[in-house]
Parts: sequence; C-alpha cells; structure tokens
Amino acid sequence: LEKNYDEVCEFCKKHKTRIYYVIYGVFITAYLAGVIAACSMNFQRALPLFVITVIAIFFISWDFLIAKYEDRIAAFFSHGHQYLKKQWFWLKCVLCATLIVTIICWLIFDTTKGESHQLISFGGLVMYILLMLIFSKYPTRVAWRPVFSGIGMQFILGILILRTKVGFDVFNWLGIQIQTFLEYSDTGAKFVFGDKYTDHFFAFKVLPIVVFFSTVMSMLYHVGFMQWLIGKVGWIMHIFMGTTPVESLVAAGNIFVGQTESPLLVRPYLPYITKSELHAVMTAGFSTIAGSVLGAYISFGVSPSHLLTASVMSAPASLAASKLFWPETEKPLVTLRSGIQMAKSESKNLLEAASQGASTSIGLVANIAVNVISFLALLSFLDSALSWVGNLFDYPQLTFENICAYVFMPFSFMMGVDWEDSFIVGGLLGYKTFFNEFLAYERLSKLIQNREKGGSMYINGVKQYMTVRSEVIATYALCGFANFGSLGLVIGGLTSIAPSKKKEIADSAFRAMIAGTAACFMTACVAGMLTVPGLEVPCHILLGNVSNFTDIPANSTELFKCCQHLFT
Repeated sequence: LEKNYDEVCEFCKKHKTRIYYVIYGVFITAYLAGVIAACSMNFQRALPLFVITVIAIFFISWDFLIAKYEDRIAAFFSHGHQYLKKQWFWLKCVLCATLIVTIICWLIFDTTKGESHQLISFGGLVMYILLMLIFSKYPTRVAWRPVFSGIGMQFILGILILRTKVGFDVFNWLGIQIQTFLEYSDTGAKFVFGDKYTDHFFAFKVLPIVVFFSTVMSMLYHVGFMQWLIGKVGWIMHIFMGTTPVESLVAAGNIFVGQTESPLLVRPYLPYITKSELHAVMTAGFSTIAGSVLGAYISFGVSPSHLLTASVMSAPASLAASKLFWPETEKPLVTLRSGIQMAKSESKNLLEAASQGASTSIGLVANIAVNVISFLALLSFLDSALSWVGNLFDYPQLTFENICAYVFMPFSFMMGVDWEDSFIVGGLLGYKTFFNEFLAYERLSKLIQNREKGGSMYINGVKQYMTVRSEVIATYALCGFANFGSLGLVIGGLTSIAPSKKKEIADSAFRAMIAGTAACFMTACVAGMLTVPGLEVPCHILLGNVSNFTDIPANSTELFKCCQHLFT
C-alpha cells in the first residue's frame, strides 16, 4: 500500500500541471453547461449571468493571448505605432479640435431644449480648470494630455452612464444588486444586537455594513480578483491619459479601496516615485471614497447608481486635477518596462482572508464612530457659540452651516445647482470639508427623505428639501475623502509605508487635498452637464390642489409622469 501510495504521489507530482488543467476543464465545462441550461430555460432571467460570463471569457482570452503572443502582437502593430508617432502632432490637434467642437455643438443643441443649467455647469468646469492652472506649482510646465484626456474620460463615462439607456440601466442594476447584497449584513446585526437593532440605526445598521463589505473585499483581494480588476482599469488610464503605472494603479485602486489601502498595491515602488507622482497618489485618495463606506452611504438612502458613477468618474478626474496642480518636472523611474507588480494577499487561505478583513474593519468602524460622535458634539458646541455671538447682533440663526453655506455658495452654483439650493449645498460642502463626508451624506439623506415625504418646501423661511437635480450634483460633489480629518490620516499612513518620503508627503499633502476637492467639483460639473432633468415637482404638490378630474394641471408631461409613478 505504501509503495502504491508513493507511486501515485510521484505520478501526481510529475503530471501536476495536466491534472490541474483537467480539474479546471471539468469545472469550466460544468459552469458553461449550467449557463447554457439557464439561458435555454429563461434567457431574460439569465441575462446578467450570460453577460458576466461573456466578459469573463473575453478578458481571460485576452490575458492568455497577451501572455503567450505579446511579442508577435507588438510586432504586428509596430508599423501602425510608428506611423501614429510620426503624425501624432497633427492627430492630436485634430482630436482636440473635434472634441471641443463636439462639446460646444452638444451644449448648443442641449440648451435649445430649454435647459440653461448645463451651460452653468460647463462654465464651472472651465472655472475650476483655470483656478487650478493659476495656483499650479509650475503653471508653465503643465502637460495637457493627462488633463484633457482625464476630462474626456469623464465625459465618455458620464455620457455612457447618464445619457444612454443601456449604460444607465447597467449601473442602476449594479446599484440595486449592491444594495441587495449589503442587506445580507442585517442577518449578522440582527443575531448580535437583537430584533430591534434598527432602533439604533447608525451603530447597529450602518456600521455592520462596513464590517461585511471589508470582509468581502479582503476575500476578493486574496483570490486575486481585485488586483486583476485594478490592473485592467489602471492600464486603460495609463494608455489613454499617459500617466505613469504607479499613478494609474493607485487611482484605479481608489475606486474600490480606501486612501490608505490603495498605496499598498504599489508599496515596493513608493520610495522611487517623483514628487508629482506622490502628489497624484494622495490626490487620488482624496477625490474618491472606499467601497466599504460606499455601502454605508447607500444605507442612508443616497442613490446607489449615482454613488457608483461618481466613484468611477472621479478616478480620471483625480489624475487630471493632480497633473494640473502639480505638473511632472522629473523623469519617472518606475515604468511598464521595469515590470511593475502589485502586492499580493498575505492570507494563507480564504477563511483567513475573511477573518482578517473583518478584524481590519474594527479600526475603521471605531474610527468612523468616534469621529461622528466627536464631530457632532463639536458642531453642536460651535453652533451654540456662534448663535450666542450672532444674538449679540440680533442674528441668532448664525451657525457653522450658514457660514460654510456663504463660503461655498458660489462654488455650488457654478456646478449647476439651482440658485435657491446653492445655499444648502454650500453648507453640505462645508460639513464635508471641515468635518467629513459621513456627516454631509447623513444631512443629504434627510433632505432626500423630506422631498420624498412631501410637505411644505419652506418652513419659517428655511428650505426643507432641494430639487432632484441639486441632489444629484451634491451626491457627486461630496463623493470624496477630501477633508482635514483625512489629511492627518494620509500623512500618517503614507509616512509609515514610505518613511524616506516623509518630507515630500508633508509638503504636498495640503495641495493634494485641494486638488482632490477640485476633482470632486469637476465631476459634479460633468454630472450637471449630463444629468437629464426629471420630475422636479413632486406629485403630491402637483396634484395636491386638484379637487376633481376636470381641474387637471396644465403641464401634461408632468401629469403623465405623476400618473405613471402612482400607477407603478
């Protein structure tokens, strides 16, 4: 028996690769058979599975071909590459001119439909670009390719997601799936905290979502899916924008993970990056949010599809803003030729990865909880102190939110927010900048709930909710970690990863926070240009004074939408 066992082991070692191929082949065949069976039974029901399978097959085939025939593919396209290189100057001029003319024509045709808000949003985008150029570290050395290609990628993504039915449906479907997926955290919360756990909504409903999402992300990171996905997104940005591999990978990583986790993907290369690259790494962290807190904001009632869109659109915007605010003046040492590799998971198996993900989230959950407690207490104290000061001058309604609203009001208006709502959005931007985006989204969720419930728009001269358009633009503008609390977190986190860059990190962190804020504002401007106006007047207001069927409101389109909404 021992001899036979040794022979079997020897045979398995000798043909290890073939045996793996056979096992993979059996599993893949079984999976494809299941997909075909599901599609034959009900194709409409199996459509998401079919699409995911086709995309997976495409990328697996792509990776296989690149790994095996990279030299041949490069040789095949070399002649075309040489021709493009020679004609690049004229092609660049033609592409830029075409892009500018297309945007201008599109704006003209779009505004002829009666909507002038898109022009304000476009003016805001131009204003933010000019402001960043004026206050740039090296205004005369700006490389415009990353700037214009980054904004161009924003437009392309925005048009695909916000203006095409397929793109909107896909992201809307993704948002619903994520929302459904996150609700599974309720099972654990209910077991630990009891049936009435929702009575303490933030502590026992929102924070468990962060734990659950962190666990799932750790598992995806262990199996290599996150590195693969981030690598693909980073490669696309590197090719289109001309940014370095380190910048592109970190910007892509920030779509999914936090501002202190994404630099870990390229940890070995951080000591060798330039000042501009370091600035881009920090800006990418400030202009996006982590996937773990994304779930928390969705639980507040903020639109999941718009949060997802904002996260994706802000990645190229962060690189565009960074390269405008701190242009590259050195020669990057880390390139694709140096064979850049992303860090792998340190977990030994999937269960350990899940456990580590849950344990890692303890610090994040505690950080969120103590920050919310301290900042709300501090805000309450500030409001009381300011009200007392204002009362001395017969202005008792003076609060921190009012001061922030007046400061940020012009910025919010230039994003395309209605003038009546720009005061409220300005206050939200102040909350986000001086405290954190958690408080801002919590406040925004209350405004959304007030609109959905209905009632008077003004109570004692104070507006109770905003238009849908203003809510959408605010969602995009708030979608980033650019606040003073995160500033210390980034400096501490990056310094521990790359101690040799301590001085450069401290010098450029504040500029990176400003650039991250501007990137969020630019994303909001693009969203303002592309957002299709919906039913701005709630149905209960439109039909509130109708006493019988003969007293029908004049606007038939709005009436139709109201009836359709009520019927649904």
